[in-house]
Amino acid sequence: MSRFIQYLLIAGYIAVLFVVSHWIGQQAYTWMPVEATTEAQKVDSLFSFLTSIGAFIILGLLGMMVYSILFFRAPKNDYSEGHPSRGDIKLEILWTASPTLLVLWIAWQGFNIYQQLNILGLGQIVHLPTSLEKPAYGLVNNDKPKPASETIEVFVKQWDWSFRYPNNVISYELHLPVNLRTRLNLHAKDVLHSFYVSEFRLQQYIVPGRDIDLVVTPNRIGQYKLKDALFSGTYFALMDANINVESLEQYNQWVTQAKQKPIAMKNHAVDEYTQPPKTLFKSNWYTVAPKQSSIANSK
Repeated sequence: MSRFIQYLLIAGYIAVLFVVSHWIGQQAYTWMPVEATTEAQKVDSLFSFLTSIGAFIILGLLGMMVYSILFFRAPKNDYSEGHPSRGDIKLEILWTASPTLLVLWIAWQGFNIYQQLNILGLGQIVHLPTSLEKPAYGLVNNDKPKPASETIEVFVKQWDWSFRYPNNVISYELHLPVNLRTRLNLHAKDVLHSFYVSEFRLQQYIVPGRDIDLVVTPNRIGQYKLKDALFSGTYFALMDANINVESLEQYNQWVTQAKQKPIAMKNHAVDEYTQPPKTLFKSNWYTVAPKQSSIANSK
């Protein structure tokens, strides 16, 4: 087969490879939960791109091996060594520069997405010696918070979540207005916890003693589930809360009604703790006894 035809086949395969890799990358959107925030769209776009790159590399390597088998097979009883590729400066630059630029671009995109989440309160704690007897500690954080239409305080402890709204309404479910930037101020009352909502593509550690802010922009009306994605004790798997994304009118109506009608919420950790043991032997491990949640949706 002439060299021209070989080059033509290679060019055709690369063209098909681009199309197939792009198609696989688009399919990656269906592998994820629904996108419920504008930030989730950026995360999924990056994931789709990485999937396309991975498919291109895998299929490209497979095609290269098949091409080598078809056109560069050694004749029978030929045990001579092939031509060495070492010393080819152009090839060395190509396979060094290409992955380096790709990794730098991926890192830059990830950094941009993280910046858009506007997570504050994670600055380094440094020692500020005011005197030899009484050292002080300060939080170094020069970030400036981005504007948000609403600020909601989020409190987490063993074993529940609670949310305080600007008019001092307290609830055990999170309500967010759609298409509006909302700042969540996260507080852990005891140990490390994690704020995780798969539809938001958001997972943030909540550190005791630090006020951590993040901004989300919900763009899909519906109900979602907030989970604690960090092991924080025996009942951490039961620490969930409903997140309701609704129109601004519905949000304002709920806040007004919640202020007037207190509602008692059920604590799943209490139900689990009060059930009789289902094992033959007790482990005698120390367990924090959960307390029944107080009245929700109240001042």
